[in-house]
Amino acid sequence: MVDRYGDTLVAQFSSCGSEKWKQVIVAELLAQTGLTRLYERSDASVRSLEGLPEATGWLAGSGDTAIVIREHDWKLSLDVAEGHKTGFYLDQRDSRHKFASYAKRLQFQNVLNCYCYTGGFTVAALAGGAAHVTSIDSSGPAIERAKANVALNGFDASRTTMLDADVNAMLRQYAKDGVTFDAIVLDPPKFAPTVTHAERAARAYKDINRLALSILAPGGVLFTYSCSGGVSADLFHKIVASAGTDAGVDAYISERMGGAPDHPMTVAFPEGEYLKGLVLVKRAS
Repeated sequence: MVDRYGDTLVAQFSSCGSEKWKQVIVAELLAQTGLTRLYERSDASVRSLEGLPEATGWLAGSGDTAIVIREHDWKLSLDVAEGHKTGFYLDQRDSRHKFASYAKRLQFQNVLNCYCYTGGFTVAALAGGAAHVTSIDSSGPAIERAKANVALNGFDASRTTMLDADVNAMLRQYAKDGVTFDAIVLDPPKFAPTVTHAERAARAYKDINRLALSILAPGGVLFTYSCSGGVSADLFHKIVASAGTDAGVDAYISERMGGAPDHPMTVAFPEGEYLKGLVLVKRAS
């Protein structure tokens, strides 16, 4: 996997084959792009299955690992040495742009961004004109980066609430207190890395979607995702539908979302369609 952030490439080598040819691959990447900086983020646990130790650091060039990128109409900061994956979730950039367009068109007043990480969807909502965004993540450093990204784009911090907390617990508390939102983003971490984990993951996805649908205002919009390769798009749809039934909620599927175009999958590897999403509009009772 290789991502580009401005003048810096970040690569992850997760198999023995790619590890063996690492230097050749690096040289070709630099030649094809004309760049001189490439940072390795081969710190994924999957390397242990290949008998490989984790490895990180500069494979070409050097310098600061903190980077600011431009995404659509806003800026985002990241650190390629410390962030998840290669530093950021570039595969969700089309969904963030879509969320900003919904915020602008529907004039969101009260948005909830769950598993917000460094605030990509938060910034997108604010860029779309959302009046207030509550962002939740259980990582303190991610929350601090989210705050920095809000400031980086010149948005008033009073338009945001940043919570270092457990999403599931907060959703339950909102339901108990009768708090509602007119837009919610559910973009959780991978619950099912393989098919063998699908049953347990299904329960987790169902629970958070049930809670989210219950606190979504009538006519409100839910952007809900699964990045689990072990959960198919069809299964995810059924999970969300079951969550709606349990919550006593009906909703329309406005759109289906997936990874950005530079995250392709082959016809021989359908499991490669790891990222799938649904945009739901809650039916008014």
